[in-house]
Amino acid sequence: MGRPDPEEGQLPAPVKPPDGGWGWIVLFGCFVITGFSYAFPKAVSVYFKELMKDFHVGYSDTAWISSIMLAMLYGTGPVCSIMVNQFGCRPVMLIGGLLASAGMILASFTTNIIELYLTAGVLTGLGMALNFQPSLIMLGTYFDKRRPLANGLAAAGSPVFLSSLSPLGQVLLEKFGWRGGFLIMGGLLLNCCTCGAVMRPLDMGMKRKMGKAQDKYEAKEMLPIGGKSEEGISTTDGTKKAKKAKKKPKKGKKLLDFSIFSNRGFIIYTISKFILVLGLFVPPILLVNYAKDTGVPDTEAAFLLSIIGFIDIFARPACGMVAGLKWVRPHVAYLFSFSMLFNGLTDICSARASNYTGLVIFCVFFGISYGMVGALQFEVLMAIVGSQKFSSAIGLVLLIEAFAVLIGPPSAGRLVDALKNYEVIFYLAGSEVVLSALFLAVASYCCLNRGKKKEPPPENNPSAGGGSDTEEAESDVQEAEEHSSDNHQPAHSTDNTVVAANEEANHVAEEQSGEGGGCPAGDREVLARDGCNADQTVERDSF
Repeated sequence: MGRPDPEEGQLPAPVKPPDGGWGWIVLFGCFVITGFSYAFPKAVSVYFKELMKDFHVGYSDTAWISSIMLAMLYGTGPVCSIMVNQFGCRPVMLIGGLLASAGMILASFTTNIIELYLTAGVLTGLGMALNFQPSLIMLGTYFDKRRPLANGLAAAGSPVFLSSLSPLGQVLLEKFGWRGGFLIMGGLLLNCCTCGAVMRPLDMGMKRKMGKAQDKYEAKEMLPIGGKSEEGISTTDGTKKAKKAKKKPKKGKKLLDFSIFSNRGFIIYTISKFILVLGLFVPPILLVNYAKDTGVPDTEAAFLLSIIGFIDIFARPACGMVAGLKWVRPHVAYLFSFSMLFNGLTDICSARASNYTGLVIFCVFFGISYGMVGALQFEVLMAIVGSQKFSSAIGLVLLIEAFAVLIGPPSAGRLVDALKNYEVIFYLAGSEVVLSALFLAVASYCCLNRGKKKEPPPENNPSAGGGSDTEEAESDVQEAEEHSSDNHQPAHSTDNTVVAANEEANHVAEEQSGEGGGCPAGDREVLARDGCNADQTVERDSF
């Protein structure tokens, strides 16, 4: 996918998503990729203490490894979009899996922290980015009706892998040390190549084959039985190829489609997502230290994150099922806005929690709302831009989010150091999330829904281009004229072709004259090309 068709020089029409079949294998691959992409940078933190001892650095220095991974995951979005549009999803994912694995394997042989930044940070982060974005694109290709559920199930990979990789990393650290743990983790990342291998592109040539078979069938029905019918079929195929050669465009698909910025819905979504990311990740990052400062023991404080992860596992698929309901899916943007509002109010209401019970209640509600946000964020983007432009849209959105990721959590940490008060941070983070929710809901209602209401209703005038039947009829007549004009040399075959073309043109013109509200029968050629004039349209509307 994402490459120009070598035969026609243009992008083939996309095949209808199967909503099942091999798509479930693609969904499982996306589940694994999502788990590695979001959970791996957090799971690496298990090795930080050993890295501090061996390299004689501080905690902030080792924390840059996870930060670089996340920055590569978000910041290289446009690069991933260009590569996907140029080479397709499967090759990009295979290369990404090899880079991610090679980064961790090389990191096990490093001798200083800078080498760790370049291997485990840059190389592994780039590899996971080249896997994450194409997997979401393929998921949108295979699912349409069940896409909200598919997105919810794929997003559940993040909490599942986070609850698995962290204990596994601790076991590997105790038995093999951090170098052996990095080496084994690099081997596990080779599974990304397996997930990339199952991302089989849909057969884009299926529609062309069906169309060619249908043309031959119609030619057999129109032409007399005998030797001349075969000649007529070959003549029809020849005119089809000549028509395709005339319509062959010179330009293929853009490597990065910036035209999506003309979509008001995309602009609204991008601004809202930037504000959201400023405060979304702050509470789970500061939660453990906040609990310790209130007097909660270390083991119980660490268990709070496990509660969030456990609730998140079930919240994401459940929210995906709700978003897929017929009466909910047309309004999925408002459901996304509600989930962000729910998350922000949870942060604000829990800012004054002073005991362990209050923090547990906060974790339950935060896990539900956080899971809803994670399940809906990419579904809303797919609904806004469509599957054809999703590869460019997600790359640009992730790039913009990268700036918010680098601003939000570090700023919150500095405020904690300056104020020595977590309550203000929770209020601030919750307010940012609430603001993003209100902006998305209000802007979507005012700029999109009202804009649709102000648009005048489409007239019944065929020349306005509002009816697909008229456009098909016009193309059929033009095609018949081309058939009759391009085949003058072989007289024994062109006679039959011209007769069939004239019959098709007359049939279409008669249908349009019956629907055109009184167009003269002598002006069939004008009707087929230009439609009825404005006076006739006014008379029909007034009638």
